[in-house]
Amino acid sequence: MTTPQVVVHRDKELMAQAAAARLITKVVDAQAARGTASVVLTGGRNGNALLAALAAAPARDAVDWSRLDLWWGDERYLPAEDPERNVTQARAALLDAVPLDPARVHAMPASDGPYGPDVDAAAAAYAAELARAATPEDHGPVPCFDVLMLGVGPDTHVASLFPEHPAVRETERTVVGVHGAPKPPPTRVSLTLPTIRAAREVWLLAAGEDKAGAVAIALGGAGEVQAPAAAAYGRTRTLWLLDRAAAAKLPTAMYPPALS
Repeated sequence: MTTPQVVVHRDKELMAQAAAARLITKVVDAQAARGTASVVLTGGRNGNALLAALAAAPARDAVDWSRLDLWWGDERYLPAEDPERNVTQARAALLDAVPLDPARVHAMPASDGPYGPDVDAAAAAYAAELARAATPEDHGPVPCFDVLMLGVGPDTHVASLFPEHPAVRETERTVVGVHGAPKPPPTRVSLTLPTIRAAREVWLLAAGEDKAGAVAIALGGAGEVQAPAAAAYGRTRTLWLLDRAAAAKLPTAMYPPALS
């Protein structure tokens, strides 16, 4: 388990721009070291704001987009092209504007796809896709992602792992179908905590005063079943990227005063 690092930005716009710049650097470095890079995207307002900032960043052209694998941490199990799906929003914010290799864009299955209403079969299929992408150097059933990003919900959920929900307790499967999620839509596909922890770096994004309580709980030593965000960490780095409003309930000793 890596000790969380907390970075606080003045506002959500600056947070998105700084996170986008940080991601560009991380991807370029990974591609220089290994030829390719892999990133797990998150949806929600902060995840989409980061992608929009990335699309607008002049430095985005430093990335070799054809050698980037994109995965998702979770997905709403809705028909393909539904505007509420994370992949649909990601395409609008960034993906349609950059020269990605379509074979490297690993969208989660849709409810009108080959698995129909069987979300558990859809989850198993995504798990199999992850397993095919894993190499012996990854030492596990999923790739060792370079960066895995997660939005933090006001209830401390990450991906579609909600407090006290069965999915947050999963320790064997890498991807699960989520039934009866407390946030609509109730049916989802999600990576599990063991899969999240396979990433080299995990970045948790939170902006806005409605996230302040969740941030304080997750960074205050809460258990993973009660606060899933507390259990999301990377192999080499765990980074909490916040704006001032989301950090409002944290002790200032947790982050450098110059960034407050």
